[in-house]
Amino acid sequence: MNISRRQIGMSSRIRPDRGVSLLEVLIAVLVLAIGMLGIAAMQAVSLRNSQGSLERSQAVVLSYNIFDAMRSNLLIARANGYNIGMTCAAPAAGTTLVSSDLNTWITSLQSNIGASACGSINCASNVCEVAVQWNDQRSTGGSTAQEIRIRSRI
Repeated sequence: MNISRRQIGMSSRIRPDRGVSLLEVLIAVLVLAIGMLGIAAMQAVSLRNSQGSLERSQAVVLSYNIFDAMRSNLLIARANGYNIGMTCAAPAAGTTLVSSDLNTWITSLQSNIGASACGSINCASNVCEVAVQWNDQRSTGGSTAQEIRIRSRI
């Protein structure tokens, strides 16, 4: 049973299309490449924002660290011995516990958050407020003077 093209009504002039599948593959690769670029851009934004989140978390942890240091030296802390204005320069680590604590705190801020990190402590009537500032400009919507303030009774 040999059936020829003429018997089933097909003309011998019709040739199969060539190259259409290659064009479809090229378009698919182009769409895939654009999608991969979008994913890479989202990953870069995610990394920048997670760095900002890490810095905020570190600022909170280090603020609680100085509160704990103040509670261990309660008489001096309640006498406002830890009060320090907003400073980015670590005070000299002298022979007192207060100067050592403040030096360690500012140094820790700058090593964990960045060189732009600054801190201040203001105590009055057994209530202390710790403020930490740093440059968070790299994050989406970040500012050059990102700040957190935490109050605690000591």
